[in-house]
Amino acid sequence: MKLKEVAEPLDVTRSNLSGSAFNDVNLSNARFENVNLSGCILQDANLSGVRISNASLKELCITDVALAGMTINGILVTDLLASYEAMQVLANRTVTTVEDVN
Repeated sequence: MKLKEVAEPLDVTRSNLSGSAFNDVNLSNARFENVNLSGCILQDANLSGVRISNASLKELCITDVALAGMTINGILVTDLLASYEAMQVLANRTVTTVEDVN
């Protein structure tokens, strides 16, 4: 089924749309409940203001994204990454002499 230039809300229930393609589609303010998005690819997507709850993010891969203001459990992701990177620097430092400790 092809939908082109549709400008009205859709009410889709108990449907299998696996393998569907969405290109240049405005889904702002859409509501997704009890939805399986496993294996989906979101590319060049505006997800600002999206709220995700009660979701499995197992094996989720996020790359090349703007993270400003993004939170996980109320903690800024930019702060989490900064802390992680600082811990990595500390973990990679090696102490070779007593002088290095002081």
